[in-house]
Amino acid sequence: MEYVRFGSTGMQVSRLCLGMMTYGDPAWRSWVLTEEAGRPFVRKALEYGINFFDTADMYSLGRSEEVLGRAVRDFARRDRVVIATKVFNPMSDDPNDRGLSRKHIMASIDASLRRLGTDYVDLYQIHRWDPATPIEETLRALDDIVRAGKALYIGASSTYAWQFAQALALADARGWTRFVSMQNHYNLIYREEEREMLPLCRQEGIAVIPWSPLARGFLTGTRKRGEARQATERERTDSYAHDLYYDDADYDVAEAVVAVAAARGVTPAQVALAWLLRQPGVTSPIIGASKMAHLDQAIAALDVTLTDDEAARLEAPYVPHRVLGI
Repeated sequence: MEYVRFGSTGMQVSRLCLGMMTYGDPAWRSWVLTEEAGRPFVRKALEYGINFFDTADMYSLGRSEEVLGRAVRDFARRDRVVIATKVFNPMSDDPNDRGLSRKHIMASIDASLRRLGTDYVDLYQIHRWDPATPIEETLRALDDIVRAGKALYIGASSTYAWQFAQALALADARGWTRFVSMQNHYNLIYREEEREMLPLCRQEGIAVIPWSPLARGFLTGTRKRGEARQATERERTDSYAHDLYYDDADYDVAEAVVAVAAARGVTPAQVALAWLLRQPGVTSPIIGASKMAHLDQAIAALDVTLTDDEAARLEAPYVPHRVLGI
């Protein structure tokens, strides 16, 4: 396993991060694995050398954090892993149990720590931007959490570049803890982040940890143009994915991935990940795995080095998209 510097911090993370949304409570999403089924993935990831795990309070309404916390206690030393979680989405019907107000953030970090069974998280992230709360209030609350030792670093996810730049500038001006990472939507099918967000992150020394590097399975070679959307249980039930992908041009990109993979004798997933890993500024893509083969293929992608011609072939079919995933 290769380890890389997490943006401009001194922390080192594995080149791949295991996303924990897949593990928790099937009652939350039908494609989610139970804790018993999910624990082997955490253990295998650790055996592969992955030290970076990303979850969120909303995943299975807290169960994902519990699964990760117990697995870390059973399979690893706490100081040897990097745990990231997120705050923003509704956790109940309570109007204050959502968003990025000081009230919600302070309650949420304590709840996440209890579920994870740890005194601190390495990375505490805002899951989305909250237009109903002044960013000053959010940043001050996050700064207090870092000063209290409940989080070592803070990060953001899926904002507009202007919002992220505003938050960075405000933190610098007030002497508050600044965001050190951006968890954004970036893959071969959705490359709009290349316009502003990625150059901003490179300029500011921000770690980039893309979500959905395989476009929710669209880049694995299982989606066929003109066929019913039923390759997997997640594809059948993931309405959010249907909002993000499935345009004709998306199939063109997926078919290019399949063609390059066939020529190389590797899987489409390996090619899609290898392309993402070669992009300037990308730190550690967040991978998902519901079958052990998914994890094996992701690890194998680390050994795939695409040529410039192969990368150009993969990028050629792309057409601009409206902003997605914010």
